[in-house]
Amino acid sequence: MATPVEVQWIPLLSSVVFSMIGYLSLVFLIPRCKYAFIKAGFRGKDMAKKDNPVIPEALGILVAGVYLVIIFLFIPFPFVNDIALQTEQPEVFKRFISQLAGVLAMCCTIFLGMSDDIFDLRWRDKLFLPTVASLPLLMVYYVTYHLTVIVVPIPLRPYFGTSVDIGILYYLYMGFLAVFCSNSINILSGINGLEVGQSVVIAISLIIFNSIELYHQCCQVESHLLSLYLLIPFLGCSLALFKYNWYPAEVFVGDTYCYFAGMLFAVVGILGHFSKTLLLMFIPQIINFVYSLPQLFRFIPCPRHRLPKYDPDIDKSRASETQFKAKDAGALAKIIIVFLKTFRLLEVKESTKDGELYYTCNNMTLNNLVLIHFGPLREDRLCMFLLVIQILCSCLGFVIRYPLAHLFYTQMSS
Repeated sequence: MATPVEVQWIPLLSSVVFSMIGYLSLVFLIPRCKYAFIKAGFRGKDMAKKDNPVIPEALGILVAGVYLVIIFLFIPFPFVNDIALQTEQPEVFKRFISQLAGVLAMCCTIFLGMSDDIFDLRWRDKLFLPTVASLPLLMVYYVTYHLTVIVVPIPLRPYFGTSVDIGILYYLYMGFLAVFCSNSINILSGINGLEVGQSVVIAISLIIFNSIELYHQCCQVESHLLSLYLLIPFLGCSLALFKYNWYPAEVFVGDTYCYFAGMLFAVVGILGHFSKTLLLMFIPQIINFVYSLPQLFRFIPCPRHRLPKYDPDIDKSRASETQFKAKDAGALAKIIIVFLKTFRLLEVKESTKDGELYYTCNNMTLNNLVLIHFGPLREDRLCMFLLVIQILCSCLGFVIRYPLAHLFYTQMSS
């Protein structure tokens, strides 16, 4: 019989092999299937190119499909160790149902993404449907773990004690986490390679984090292993898509990939019990979301597309803008404009047309904010700039998670 040390590497090595299979399969399939997507009506113009080429859209559907097939085939491998060591059945069942719940949540989210790609859903639907998609995950979490206790930071312990059981609020928090992760990647988009690139950086960061935790033999070994089992094949599939989505893009990823990637990260964060660490890897997405709030809540007009505006004269992208009448701006909108302008977070121009005062300001996304401060950039340079920000923020997340955590917790909490 194989020893435990020999057996426990079988699922991880199998995950790496499946990741390579996913990469090679998609490298083979994407160039051969992209014309079928155009024929089916999944196509769009690349507005950041001089000739506005028609590009196949929604290739994330193909990537998600290949990933699901790989994960379905991989299902037995994490239990090779249990079969060899004859682990007690209740513990095996708990991990098995957790794995299936995570896959089911991703399946629901992929359906949401496909619906958005086909029907172009409204924003309120995009916020509601990920909540429904996360229900299987939350219900299984309730049945299997039901851990709703949070560790209180050291400065607050004289008032609240060492830990607090927040009950149903913890489930609301996890539901909001699923909604945020599913939508945040979709909000920070619109550039060749950006959606996949940021997902690849986050996936690599989480793989490193889980590997560190396993190296230090933390108490939640199985949870971190499950995270790796889901993340490693995702990385292989995403790298294949990145190959064809990088500038100049041959394919667009569509909303399906964005929602699928976001839900995957929420799944591993919840099942792996490191939701706070997960948010540390989403620092650029959090910044972009907070910065976008005035437009998302319509305090300031929000156009259908807020991607940077292409300037064919210089073959570079500039910050896109929105224009509106000054009299239509409410008091809160004017306060927001003054505040952001004061801190150089908004570029505002005033003009008069037909005797009326108009405001023209940049659309509030991280993409446009970079272009305001660094001037027009070619699309690939802008994407590289944003991915460097993503990498630096991941490094900052590791600094907060490890060296600085001791300032607030006697033992590091995920």
